Amino acid sequence: MAKEKKNKLKIKEIPKKAKSFIKALPNKTKVFIKNLPDNSKKFIKNFPHNTKVFVKNNPMFTFFVISNLINSILLRAFTVKNYASISPILADAAFILIIASFSYLFKPKNRFKYLITWEIILTLVCLINSMYYSNYVSFTSFSLIATSVQIFGVGDALENVVEIKDFCYIWGPIIFFYLNYSLKKRGHFNNFENEKRKTKFAQALAAGVIILVCFLLTVTGTDISRLYKQWNREYVVMKFGIYIYQANDLVASLKPQISPLFGYDAAAKEFRDYYKKYPSEESDNKYTDVFKGKNVIVIHAESIQNFLLDTEINGTEIAPNLKKLASEGLYFSNFYAQESVGTSSDSEFTFNTSLLPASSGTVFVSYWDREYVTIPKLLKGNNYYTFSMHANKPNFWNREVMHKKLGYDKFYSYTNDFEIKDEDILGLGLNDKSFFSQATDKIKKINNKHDNWYGVLIMLTNHTPFTALDGQETLDLTYKHKKVNEETGTEEEVVNDYLTDTILGNYFETAHYADAAIGEFVDKLDKEGLLDNTVLVIYGDHDAKIKRSEYDYYYNYDPETDSKLDEDDPKYDEFTKYDYELNRKVPFIIWTKDHKYQKEIKDVMGMYDILPTLGNMLGIHSDYALGHDMFNTDDHFVVFPNGSWITNKMYYDNQNGEGILLKEGDIISSDYIEKYTARAEQEVTVSNDIIVHDLIKKTRESEEIKGENK
Repeated sequence: MAKEKKNKLKIKEIPKKAKSFIKALPNKTKVFIKNLPDNSKKFIKNFPHNTKVFVKNNPMFTFFVISNLINSILLRAFTVKNYASISPILADAAFILIIASFSYLFKPKNRFKYLITWEIILTLVCLINSMYYSNYVSFTSFSLIATSVQIFGVGDALENVVEIKDFCYIWGPIIFFYLNYSLKKRGHFNNFENEKRKTKFAQALAAGVIILVCFLLTVTGTDISRLYKQWNREYVVMKFGIYIYQANDLVASLKPQISPLFGYDAAAKEFRDYYKKYPSEESDNKYTDVFKGKNVIVIHAESIQNFLLDTEINGTEIAPNLKKLASEGLYFSNFYAQESVGTSSDSEFTFNTSLLPASSGTVFVSYWDREYVTIPKLLKGNNYYTFSMHANKPNFWNREVMHKKLGYDKFYSYTNDFEIKDEDILGLGLNDKSFFSQATDKIKKINNKHDNWYGVLIMLTNHTPFTALDGQETLDLTYKHKKVNEETGTEEEVVNDYLTDTILGNYFETAHYADAAIGEFVDKLDKEGLLDNTVLVIYGDHDAKIKRSEYDYYYNYDPETDSKLDEDDPKYDEFTKYDYELNRKVPFIIWTKDHKYQKEIKDVMGMYDILPTLGNMLGIHSDYALGHDMFNTDDHFVVFPNGSWITNKMYYDNQNGEGILLKEGDIISSDYIEKYTARAEQEVTVSNDIIVHDLIKKTRESEEIKGENK
């Protein structure tokens, strides 16, 4: 696995001119103040006293500003690490001051209600983003409020999300309540009933505006563009601070309602220009129409990552069935999901449409009413019956509605179509083995009614929080090794817990169970004669979202101390952020019973390449696919929703403007990075425009009108 190379720069000596400047600074400062106009001198001279008086007379205002500024700095310290950067401090300070200035429009006794409301809101902004960043290395969105119901479907996953540091932000509201109580007890507010509230409001607002202007002087056109597009969230927070990011995100979250009013013409032009330059051409290669007329079963393998296929725990393979299917079929070993905040639903969307997830919100919830070209719709044009199955509630991720929009004739769900016995409940719901068993019976009935059919089965057991599999065959997650007993001098076997009761260990167990369920499913399909004219497609929907620290422990475990190796230990090999990103790849397998392809494709591939690649094999094509047929292109490139990208040569982190070469000895130019960065940004923008402005539907309507007028 590729490792990050670290080059540390050391400052050996401060230049002599700099030393002279520092030495002369106090005297130069005195001269500067001496030459100032009298009013300015008076202002500077009285500044400490005036500040002291202001703080004494405005304790709540002062505390509100300071507490929320500290919290924003803490958040960036825990996340993007640029806590000392001036730009976001200015941006956050300006935002806080402007918000606080409006408190002076209230009487002193009511001012607390206004400020505490905002104190709680801004505290929650920091707390929620801290939690979200720890698990998804990104910042949350207001649009997630619309999908917050999904959290309840994940149950105790919250235990794996919250860390102690996430509660360091709540000190603000607690002290604020105490401060208000103390001030009321001392009769503080009675002294300011006759204060000039409008004057104070104007002064505080002016201070906020002045700081905002100072901040805007540091902003470039590129910064404004990224703020508007919003998909490069880490960069936006690093430059604009957390509060302006979140306020801007609120506006972006309203796009589904206001998008028809703004930006349509520009979006439509960019859309037309893109497909004129990069038309989605039909493929012509040795795999063209190879599966035309065959039935298709797609397995949406929940949270299955690619490295599991080559991992053993105490001699037991975690995913032997997937490994076998991969070795016999077409196995794409460098395949990446391209999901965003919608996780599984995003992967379903990209798999079906060859478009990227929405930059704000999720398509399944916020943009379900748009028109999309999908695999089920295209196959229905070839007289296929299409269906989907998932042993979860139909309203989860709005699937009951969205699956109809994607073109499935029927959605079989937990509530309406599966028998749920108490002994079959595992994790979030019906276990995968029972699900597949019941699904096979349903597929058999479908096969008897329809000549051709296409079905997607969405797995569930291997869903976070990866709960312990009580009553199931589990992996041995201990570490056994020989150690000399210091008292007896004899060699003894020592058994360490190692991965027992860890999140990664639980993940290995649930993934092992899911793999066994897939194996049983394939066997039952074969016994029922359902594989004779069928293509089996398996894809991992996304990575397990397990923290990097868990992998660092796994790869740097020291059995002698039963803990992670110290970072100073020569044997320590850090699991870097690049290792983590590259390890997120998931399996993609195309397998048939009657033909063993036994081919591994190592070129980089993304979820949006499935429709063009599989579509060419099935004889279908979308004019709006962003991806490419893997067997018909030499330009292997995958863009992620945050603008980062990967090719066969390098992975590039567009959030931080840095990357890593994937092969030693490769040389790339700055033009190479600029080319693919521009392409990444263009694909993210065009895809989002298609979704937000419903451009496929409107383009078709326009073409129909033109056709009628001819």
